[in-house]
Amino acid sequence: MSHTKSQRVTQRTIAELAGVSQATVSLVLNGKADSTSRIPEATRRRVLDAIAETTYVADPAARSLAGVGNDLVGIFTYEPAFPQETSDFYAPLLMGIETTAESLGVDLLMFTSAPIVDGRRQLFHEKNRLRLADGCLLLGQKMDTGELNRLVDSGYPFVAIGRRDDPAGRIPYVGVDYANATSTLAELALARGHTRFYSLHVPTDAESTRDRQSGLVRVLDEARVELTSATTDGSDLEAAWRAIRKAQPTVLIVEDATHAHRLVDIAVADGVDVPNDLSIVVLGERTRPSERGLDFTRLAAPRPQLGSNAITLLHQIMNGSSDAVEPLPHRQLLECVIIEGATLGAPRIGSNL
Repeated sequence: MSHTKSQRVTQRTIAELAGVSQATVSLVLNGKADSTSRIPEATRRRVLDAIAETTYVADPAARSLAGVGNDLVGIFTYEPAFPQETSDFYAPLLMGIETTAESLGVDLLMFTSAPIVDGRRQLFHEKNRLRLADGCLLLGQKMDTGELNRLVDSGYPFVAIGRRDDPAGRIPYVGVDYANATSTLAELALARGHTRFYSLHVPTDAESTRDRQSGLVRVLDEARVELTSATTDGSDLEAAWRAIRKAQPTVLIVEDATHAHRLVDIAVADGVDVPNDLSIVVLGERTRPSERGLDFTRLAAPRPQLGSNAITLLHQIMNGSSDAVEPLPHRQLLECVIIEGATLGAPRIGSNL
């Protein structure tokens, strides 16, 4: 029988080329052509040769319905994964996922068709096609704990990237220990002699933002140092700067790295020198170079490792752990790197602020 690439290849096509039944082809495709199915090795080889000749790809949906894994891992993002802004958290994260997926021998499938409502994709929707994949990684600053528990109840394997508030301990996640990293940066500022702190964070209730704030407040409360806090979405940093100048801090703690870069430009234009007049500490970092090249005192999240650990954990949840591999904890927090940089100095008497 001849076959051209324009023809649709089916299991029947494979069966005719190999001279076997469609049932035999199905057993081979589903990985069940072992000794218990009594399919001779020569027959299995003919089927595989026919598949190679026609570049046939088994229908992943059909394999899933049959209870057979596809070695497919899904990625579901609550926000766009490829933003065009300078602050891009996801690129190094996806690099870590991709590299480890290759080593594990699995393919990645990104889910993008779910509609966006109030700036977020909906995990449970009529267009939800998560089960095309054997399991899924969930990415996003803010996730609905109720939705995640619903996913747990369904038995579908997943791992959330980022710490999730979950008193029952049911939601598997790999996150970043922002609280302790922020505490370390606050201690560095205290050690330099700072006593007037100002915190500028993003206006969300995400766990990552709350963790940063709690780490900062814990250290400053213990030191009995006053903290002034404010929020900004970055749309009016000129107004944020005026409030900062009015408070006259000696150190400014900024959550968003892009906001920090823009505030430095505003400060310099206003005659303020960083760090001689005002020290700045950033609770994150940009992943794309800045024209100014300013080396902020900051924390750096291990984003490639975050992606790698998440897909490794998901792979183990999907397939179980062998006797030779110790089971991984289902809730992991990775340490940040503290970069001392050049924007945290000692407070100066008579600074121009």
